Formats: sequence, C-alpha cells, structure tokens
Amino acid sequence: MTTNLSRQNFSEVIHKRHDALLLQDFLKFSMPTIKTDDIEKLIINQQCLIDGEVAILNCSIKEAQTISWFMDDYFEDDVDTDWKLLWKNDEILAVHKPANLPVHKTTRNVVNTLVKLVQRESEFSDAHLLHRLDLDTSGIVLLGRTNKDAQFWQPKLSELMLKKVYQAVVYGVPKWKELEFKCYLNTIKESEIRCKMHVLNEGKLSETHFKVVATNSDFSIIECELKTGRKHQIRAHLAHLGHPIVGDKIYSNNGEYYLKRLEDNVSEIDDAKLLASHHLLMAYQVDVLDLDNKVVSIVDDNYSEQWIAFCQKQNLKR
Repeated sequence: MTTNLSRQNFSEVIHKRHDALLLQDFLKFSMPTIKTDDIEKLIINQQCLIDGEVAILNCSIKEAQTISWFMDDYFEDDVDTDWKLLWKNDEILAVHKPANLPVHKTTRNVVNTLVKLVQRESEFSDAHLLHRLDLDTSGIVLLGRTNKDAQFWQPKLSELMLKKVYQAVVYGVPKWKELEFKCYLNTIKESEIRCKMHVLNEGKLSETHFKVVATNSDFSIIECELKTGRKHQIRAHLAHLGHPIVGDKIYSNNGEYYLKRLEDNVSEIDDAKLLASHHLLMAYQVDVLDLDNKVVSIVDDNYSEQWIAFCQKQNLKR
C-alpha cells in the first residue's frame, strides 16, 4: 500500500562525502524511488534550488551547500507514524518506534521515517539517530537532540546505554526458565537468504540472556537482554534454540515467506501462516546513564495492536 503525500518540500545540507557530485546523482541518492528521467525533469522545471538559487542540470554540488526541492503527488509506502516521546534530558531523546516504521531513509520511504517524523512533529528539528531498530521491530530508540549531541554520544553508546532488554513472542515452550546463550553469528554465502544470520563455528561472538516470563501450551513470551549487539542477534538465537519469533519473515517457517516475497508470490495463505504482519519483537527497556551520572530505566509499554490481540487470543500474560 502507498500513501499520496501530495506536494512535499525537501532540504538537505551537502555532506563532505557528496562534495563534487553531480546534482542529479545526489537527488537520485536522496530519492531512490524516483526514476532518473523524473529527477532530471525536476531540475529542468526549476523545482530545485542550491543555496536559494535555481539549479541547473549537470552542475556539481559542494560540501555545506543547501539543496532544496519540491515534488507534487509524491507517493510512499504506508507506515505506522504513531511515534511517542518517552523520555528526554538536555542531550538525549528516547522515543517509541512503531513496528513497520523505518528509522531512517530507505529505498521506499524518505518522508515518513522515525527520524524525519521526530524532526517535523516536535521541537527537536535537528534530532539525529544514535542507533537503529529493524523495520518490523518496535520499541525504544535513542536520538541525540541535535546532530552535535549525536556525534558526541554515538562513539560512547556503550557508556550511555547500560542495559537493553527486548520482549519476544515465540513458538513453543522452552525447557529452561533462564538461559545465557553465547555463539558465533555469521552469514552463509550459499544461503538463499543472504541477510540471514546463522550460528556457526566462526564469525562475531554474540551473547543474549533469555528469561521466560509467560507461556501457554504453544507459545511463550521471553525477555531477551542483549549482552552484545550483533545483526539479527535475538532473532537468530531464538530460531537456533527452536523458538522462532511469531511473525518473523526470515527466521520462522524456514524463511518461506521471505523467499516468496522475493519472487512476488506471497498469498493470503502465506500471510495467515505468519500469524502477524510484523514479527512480535519489541525493545522494551533501556537503562541509560543520565547527565548527573544516575541510571534511568526507560520502559516502553506501547505494544502494537497485533501484539495485544495475539497475546489476548493465546491468553499470554506477563
């Protein structure tokens, strides 16, 4: 599904990595869903400015210049835009990211991303991300109130974020109540799903502490405390342990949904088999070191409608 956002105004300050790039190449980078011919028409039709002056085709851009442009009848993928501010201090924001909302620009969404929504809909017009969550994962995301704050804290994220706990709804009932799981995670070149992480004898060391907090005969809710922060860590760990996350398009049902989506061959039966349109994984708690050196525990209880409905149906209660 797509959303018609009507006329949209865009503005970007040129980073040094884009210095000397052709204007149309920069716009193509900034608007990956737009065809090259349409990008060129935008410039020719005087819909693009450089530092307030009308731009011309094939001109080179320079670091620190401001590129502004507008587009009529602009379309993007439909996403959940209901983000919420959870906590703030003089340098950091903690916000709730809904499932199905990208944190930053993707090949499908430029306007409706978490960081752009925060910048547009709050007083924090220069907010910048400190870390990421997968598209389908909901929960707490930290941002710097300004780009300067983000640049200061990103290299010190491990000092700022002292604890990070997720909740996941999974298939089955583990034989353990708590488990400290360590392994190496890596991709497999021969895998049909190149982005999928596997438990192997070599790769990046990963560690998660798991705790079962609710069960019925078929499903469980598990708290997952990250000790390391590897790609797909919780999803890959739980799948390897025999308890993939409900709704996971890659790690549940042997990745059948993901492979069918690559072939544009997903049916209503495939959708129903997932049991949820997004995986039921949520960044539930983050402990941060406040500016006065006191630890603040931030909890996000904004469960998605699908999470609530699934748990009610299964009588799964924390």
